[in-house]
Amino acid sequence: MKITKITTHLMQVGPRPKPTPGAEAPTKESFRGSRNWLFVKVHTDEGLYGVGECSGWPRAIAAALLDLEQVIVGQDPAHIDRLWAKMHTAIMGHGLTGTVGSGAMTGIEMALWDIKGKALGQPVWNLLGGRFRDRIPVYGHARTTEAADRLMQRGYRALKVGVITLEDVDLVLRLREHVGQDVDVMIDAHGPPWWTAADAIALGRALEPANLLFFEDPVAPENLDALARVRDAVDIPLAAGERVSTIWGIRPYIERGLVDVIQPDTGRAGGITQMRKMAAMAEAHYITMAPHSGSLGPVAEYAALHVMATIPNALMLERVEFDWEGRGDVITPAPVVEDGHIRVPDTPGLGVDIVEDEIARYPASLNVILDPGEKHYQPGTADGYPYFQTRYRRSRLLSPAPDKNAE
Repeated sequence: MKITKITTHLMQVGPRPKPTPGAEAPTKESFRGSRNWLFVKVHTDEGLYGVGECSGWPRAIAAALLDLEQVIVGQDPAHIDRLWAKMHTAIMGHGLTGTVGSGAMTGIEMALWDIKGKALGQPVWNLLGGRFRDRIPVYGHARTTEAADRLMQRGYRALKVGVITLEDVDLVLRLREHVGQDVDVMIDAHGPPWWTAADAIALGRALEPANLLFFEDPVAPENLDALARVRDAVDIPLAAGERVSTIWGIRPYIERGLVDVIQPDTGRAGGITQMRKMAAMAEAHYITMAPHSGSLGPVAEYAALHVMATIPNALMLERVEFDWEGRGDVITPAPVVEDGHIRVPDTPGLGVDIVEDEIARYPASLNVILDPGEKHYQPGTADGYPYFQTRYRRSRLLSPAPDKNAE
């Protein structure tokens, strides 16, 4: 069997652009919550094909795949690790492999595993040593009690809260009280703007009574010394890793013991094999894995199910339960959450295919943030777009809240 070609399927997800009348470009506000998904097919001369998904700036990755196609066409798709090494070597002249290069290799490698599973009549998890579990626990996102209730009605027993300002401490504590002690609560403090180490420590200490499952991305991902400060000062498990790729990107987080949970992104970590290597590195340091999936499409979600089924230190998988309404239409079959879990597929390969006609209905147009919005920044600073920022009014956080029942 030989690889004959790669085809890409890029689409826009979420709110559609709405140009101002007479304007040549969409307004800044029209892309809030919108993003791209990039699916890839690797075709062979025997009619078999595999599907994969790439993240890490999908529109740029679509161009990178044109180059990598020339690297793998004519090769035997069975030799997955060798082809990954060939691609990795081919792009090294462009500098250190970042999320664009890794995203491109990830989608191809994912598709190669899909081909191998189909060729052998086996699900991918069975080619990776078998499974520890036949269903994977998932967690959702909520910033209101109503959203938390919707998740729990679907069987979720874990939720994550995005934390933007110090005032969000009260929000997290209210949600913790609302859902009770049998539901796990996590927070995600990612930028922009990123938190300073001092503010992240103050935030973490204020939320220690909430008994969080983990505190995600308390500081900028490259600020490892600051992450070490937070680790030493806060009694909450820390999580990070969605913005790095390959075993070399995740290595310092693991070897320095900076986190309790690694969160590789299944669309740009480097591939299924890279994620399993990350999991093995983490296992040796008593660290668990909870893959990032906040902006990913459904093909990468399937790949994550296979990875999580086959590693001993799986924690849970992130899922945007109330995503864009067309999410389940661009693939077949669509995964279903039952009792807070997704069942691991038993069909050959990844167990999923893309619906090309449906994808073609949503051509890609933009995948960068034109304006993060005032609410993400401290008052009067948004037009400077700071990468990191001290939070104002820290005394509100560091002072005891007034007793509302006091006379």
